[in-house]
Amino acid sequence: MKTVFINCSPKKRFCASAYFLFLQRLFVGGEKVTEKMRTPADHDRILEQLRDAHAVVFGVPLYVDGIPSHVLRFLEKMEAFCRENDLHLRVYCIANNGFIEGKQNEPLMQCFEHFCSRAGLTWGGGVGIGGGVMLNVTRILFIVQIALLALNTVLSAVNTGNFFPKSAWVNFGENAALLLFFNLGVLSYLVRQGLAIRKGTDSGKKYTRILIPSFVFIVFADIFFVIISVFEGGIFRGWLSKKEYGKS
Repeated sequence: MKTVFINCSPKKRFCASAYFLFLQRLFVGGEKVTEKMRTPADHDRILEQLRDAHAVVFGVPLYVDGIPSHVLRFLEKMEAFCRENDLHLRVYCIANNGFIEGKQNEPLMQCFEHFCSRAGLTWGGGVGIGGGVMLNVTRILFIVQIALLALNTVLSAVNTGNFFPKSAWVNFGENAALLLFFNLGVLSYLVRQGLAIRKGTDSGKKYTRILIPSFVFIVFADIFFVIISVFEGGIFRGWLSKKEYGKS
């Protein structure tokens, strides 16, 4: 059986949708194909992958409480393609947003459910994830923790001949366990959905979030988005961007 995973984030790299699709792939057997869908140039390539697939999993960010416009255009082509080729795929979705509650993805899930009904496909369910951006950061932090462990191990080996510095390993274990706890809700539902994909059954709609208190999430989210707005879309971009004069 073949499962096609479609990353629908418009971001080129380090997107939350790619992270959640990577996790979902771990719990799905058979042939697995991952595609990136950002522009209309990607449509025909992805549609061809659907010809011999039994399931498709969309990884989608929530935009204005709904499906991003570039994904809607693809779904229109996918509906026609499936009808023309008499395809009866089972469709699953992993939706994420920057808010704390995964339930905010419900309108997006309903859009996919209605799409399946219109296109003659089978809606298999999905997982709606709150705090997706922050959960995506945890994978970066995990990589940093691995790098620090490797560095401390090398320094310990050079200075003392000890290749297993206890304090470094204990610190790594504690931090890894904390990051795992943050992702526990997501992992548990992706495992359940992965089993449903394997069996070709309905997984239902499940909603989860990063496992931290809301008041803690709000503080860190505010700090994060202020930094992003300053360096990627605010003050510094305005100062450093190339100016074009003489155009109205």
